Amino acid sequence: MGQDVDRRTFSRRDRQQYRAKVQRCLDVLALMLREHPFARDEPMTGIEVELNLVGRDLEPSLTGADVLHAIGSSEFQSELGRWNLELNLPPRLLPGDRWRHLEHQLLDELSVARAKAVDCGANLAVIGILPTLERRHLVAAALSPDERYTMLNEQMLNARGEPIRLDIAGDDPSGRHGVEPEHLTADFDSIAPEAACTSMQLHLQVHPDSFAGYWNAAQCVAGVQLAVAANSPFLLGSRLWAETRIPLFEQSCDVRTPELRNQGVRPRVWFGERWITSILDLFSENGRYFPALMPVTEDTDPMTELQDGHVPGLDELRLHNGTIWRWNRPVYDIADGVPHVRVENRVLPAGPTPLDMVANALFFYGLLRSLVEADRPLWSSMSFEAAEENFTTAARHGMEGPLYWPGSGWIRPDELVLRKLLPQAAEGLQRWGVASEVIDRYLSVVERRCVNRRTGASWQLDTVAVLEARGADRPTALRGMLERYLEASAANEPVHSWPLPG
Repeated sequence: MGQDVDRRTFSRRDRQQYRAKVQRCLDVLALMLREHPFARDEPMTGIEVELNLVGRDLEPSLTGADVLHAIGSSEFQSELGRWNLELNLPPRLLPGDRWRHLEHQLLDELSVARAKAVDCGANLAVIGILPTLERRHLVAAALSPDERYTMLNEQMLNARGEPIRLDIAGDDPSGRHGVEPEHLTADFDSIAPEAACTSMQLHLQVHPDSFAGYWNAAQCVAGVQLAVAANSPFLLGSRLWAETRIPLFEQSCDVRTPELRNQGVRPRVWFGERWITSILDLFSENGRYFPALMPVTEDTDPMTELQDGHVPGLDELRLHNGTIWRWNRPVYDIADGVPHVRVENRVLPAGPTPLDMVANALFFYGLLRSLVEADRPLWSSMSFEAAEENFTTAARHGMEGPLYWPGSGWIRPDELVLRKLLPQAAEGLQRWGVASEVIDRYLSVVERRCVNRRTGASWQLDTVAVLEARGADRPTALRGMLERYLEASAANEPVHSWPLPG
């Protein structure tokens, strides 16, 4: 959500004033997009990684506040669950070998956090969903005590008016595990299931004039991203989707009752419904479709600020945007007194290793540059519905589900990446000015992942299957898998090279 709040109750008038203020911010943003200068420097990138803490029993460890205090760094922050942390690395440019240094920094930061966690009786797990979570862990008492999370929990439950329901049907289209699909249904009296989703978020600052192209391109590649980087196949002991984090996040943040869903009311975790021509399209949809969750209104008037020569914060617009979880989200922000806009890519899970995460990031950034600068935009020959179907198919099936791609028809994602998208990503990174040795290092990780058809999700599934075949029950197999995962993840060997139990 990103902004602190200090209110717990709201009146009808609060909500009315907030709606008017969001519209006022939209009007000011529209004026700024026409007349005000935005950042035009080389686009900055950013990365956030959400982390899990586990105890010696490999169950979630509610030591987040203690570990955060022990780390003592502003780059680490609390997250929704008391077993979560978030690492925010400073923004950086793409050219040269900067992202090779980012991998080193990521390794160093995680090493420090891991050591401090050990001092607090815990360990660090960089994974999409902690596989040892059980229903007894996902309760209100496990939420971080931060006021903004307490308030978010209350407001979302009040808006829904009934428990949060998870209903996720699993699938195994490959048949390689030889068992029937599993199905998870459960009700919760808090938004704690949302804390089970730990992701890697990528930011790309672009000029407003090119934002629409970059957002549309990010929507096009979202399914491919998931297919080659899935890392969340288990939830509450059940084998579900390759990237179960997707339906889990959608359902745990769903404030609609079944009746509202049947009416077609849009969800707050949203892929979207159309290609855009301006960033204003997305912010306008936010105001038009979504009621306030936390209608906190500031005293400042953004139009007056702009007329007085100041850059308006657009606080209400930003707060509202923070309670609508698009998989590719628009961001308005200010740095050094200059406004800028960013695409925030929220598609990817955390992990398995720093090397894998940097490879996923550079594959995304390179592919976006190539698609945006293509002679014919991909989204002009691909329906938005096809992009959304690709996203769902990849989340459900990983590399096993064919995706639709203009010029290729229906094609397996690993073949699509190897034949077409890796060369495009390499070309895009060259245009960003990324050093050739950096391109080779990280895109080769994605290449070998596709050649070996091995993602974090497939490794987890295959490892649990081996352990169960040896007689372990599901909880024992999940603990055995996680123990091996933590060791391999800390070694920073890419997941495509991880062995199965011998």
